Amino acid sequence: MYQVKLFNKISEAGTSLLAPEKYTCSEEYTDYDAILVRSAKLHDLEFPKNLKCIARAGAGVNNIPLDRCTENGIVVFNTPGANANAVKELVLCALFLSSRNIVGGANWAQTLAGNGDKIGAMAEKGKSNFAGPEISGKTLGVIGLGAIGVLVANAAMALGMEVIGYDPYLSVNAALKISRGVKYTADLNEIFTESDYITVHVPLMDSTRGIVSAEGISMMKDGVRILNFARDGLCDEDAVIAGLESGKIAAYCCDFASEKMLAQPKALCLPHLGASTPESEDNCAKMAAEEIIDYLENGTIRNSVNFPNLKVPREANIRICIMHRNSPNLIAKLSSTLADGGVNIENMGSRPRGEVAYTIMETNDELTDATKAALKATDGVIKFRIIE
Repeated sequence: MYQVKLFNKISEAGTSLLAPEKYTCSEEYTDYDAILVRSAKLHDLEFPKNLKCIARAGAGVNNIPLDRCTENGIVVFNTPGANANAVKELVLCALFLSSRNIVGGANWAQTLAGNGDKIGAMAEKGKSNFAGPEISGKTLGVIGLGAIGVLVANAAMALGMEVIGYDPYLSVNAALKISRGVKYTADLNEIFTESDYITVHVPLMDSTRGIVSAEGISMMKDGVRILNFARDGLCDEDAVIAGLESGKIAAYCCDFASEKMLAQPKALCLPHLGASTPESEDNCAKMAAEEIIDYLENGTIRNSVNFPNLKVPREANIRICIMHRNSPNLIAKLSSTLADGGVNIENMGSRPRGEVAYTIMETNDELTDATKAALKATDGVIKFRIIE
């Protein structure tokens, strides 16, 4: 029986997949095999020795201590694409909101209450203060062409925009999904200089922090509109505020509120609503639960952010799943250890990822305690487990 610790409220669409004859779920466990989490911060959490995996019901994993998990052989999953449509729809909404000052107009209209029959005339007189351009025919620069960025780019094309996309790590899968009308550039500066609107869709890392900086803003068109519905920190806040105050930036829409940005009349800050739809929460929870099930029951890794993805067809009764260093001859040593213990390898697969690797070996022979101890003691082995 596997125990799954729940953090945050996890959709029943996911937890219902954890068969009660194999899994129990609770927020109260102190010893557990897996974690299902949304946004709860786990950096200060002391992990039990039995913890095998963490599934984040969402794309970002800033709330999880990845280095510590890797060192302890704990696989961390995310759910790429599960909330992509929800974020795409909010970004499209922000495109319109940043252009037409709809929020400002709606708030001003509320101030007309109490004027009775005069409201219509007052509204007509004041509406020019909230005029804004149409997006059709304008150029949208998309920084990051992952699951969300591709959807945004394609939708903007359908709305009549010219679209330029930038992503130095563009995957083949993403490239195949991009509309043929989207122009691709390998030069981030082209996004800055050519776009009327810019939207950011990259993960937050050292290399992307402040990707929209004062230098980049200085290259942009006067009156540019910037959207950030990916991660706080991707846009240099002070540089954006300076651009708003000077008029260089006509509007800034983001999904992250801060004291300084809330004070800006041309900024629209939302309370992290990107994935806040019931469909998105269900999709993320289901994908996260499926990742846990496949790993605990079969050793299969997919959508991991710290270990290589690996799926090996079942051909024998016993699976030996080994997390180890990506070191020369280590697999040969493991095979030799099993051979010395009278274990014949019927099937295997192995993949590296940077400094670590993951190997699955299958056999029909029982492993003795001595063989298990020898595997565990092999230099470079981080963790291993046996699935029967």
